[in-house]
Amino acid sequence: MFSLAGKSAVVTGAGSGIGQAIALALAKQGAFVDVLEVNVDGANDTVEQIRSAGGQADAVECDVSNHGQVQEVFDNLGSARGGLDCLVNNAGIAHVGNITNTSEEDFDRVISVNLKGVFNCLKGGVRQMLKSGGGAIVNIASTVATMAINDRLSYSTSKGGVLAMTYSVAKDHLHDNIRCNAILPGRIHTPFVDGFIAENYPDNQVEMFKKLSEYQPIGRMGTPAEVGAMAVFLCSNEASFITGAPFPVDGGTLYVR
Repeated sequence: MFSLAGKSAVVTGAGSGIGQAIALALAKQGAFVDVLEVNVDGANDTVEQIRSAGGQADAVECDVSNHGQVQEVFDNLGSARGGLDCLVNNAGIAHVGNITNTSEEDFDRVISVNLKGVFNCLKGGVRQMLKSGGGAIVNIASTVATMAINDRLSYSTSKGGVLAMTYSVAKDHLHDNIRCNAILPGRIHTPFVDGFIAENYPDNQVEMFKKLSEYQPIGRMGTPAEVGAMAVFLCSNEASFITGAPFPVDGGTLYVR
C-alpha cells in the first residue's frame, strides 16, 4: 500500500522543514523526487539525504514566484521524466502583521510566493499531467485558511487563496484523471518556529514553546514527518477516490477545540 514506485514527483520548497519531510517520504515510497528550491544548498541537502537512504532525487533551482522560469522548469522536467505524476506545492514564506502594520511591500511579497507561486506551479504541473494522462496534486495550505489567529493577515490571505485554487483545479480537471487536494497543517515544529520564539521571546523561550505546543488540543506541535505521511497518502493510488478536499493535520485545532 501507498507505493509510489515508478512515479515522478515535484516538491517545491523542499530544502527544509515540511517540504523536506514530504520529499523524503515520497522518495521512501519509491518516487523519483525533483526538489524545487530557491535555496540551492537546502535542495542539495535534501537530495543527499534521499540518495543516502537509497532513493532517487535531483535538485532544481527555481523561484516559484517567477512565472516564466517555473514554466521552463516544468517543461524540462516533463521531458526528462516522461511526464509528471505527483506535485506538492509547499514553497511559502511567513509574515507576522495585521492590517495596520503590514506594508504593501510585505503583502505583495507573501502573495507572490505563497499564492502566485502555487498558481505558477499548478500551471506548469497540470500541463504536464494532461500530457501524461493524469496525476495527483497536493497543495500545502494551513489551518489559517479557514480560521483566524492574531497578526497573520497576509499569510492567512495567501493560504485562503491556495485552498480556493485547490477546489477550482479539482473541479476543472475531474475528467482528466487529475486529483487536487490540500493539507492544512496546524502548528508544526520546524526551525522557523524555534527561530520565531528565539527572536520574539528571548527571555522566556521554554515557557513560550510550551504555550504554543499546548495550543493544539492534542497537547503538542506536529512533526514535519506527520505532514509528509498525509502527502504520501494523497499522492498514492489508495486516495484515488479523493479530490477537492482539505485535510487538517493539526492536532485537533480546527474541530475539537
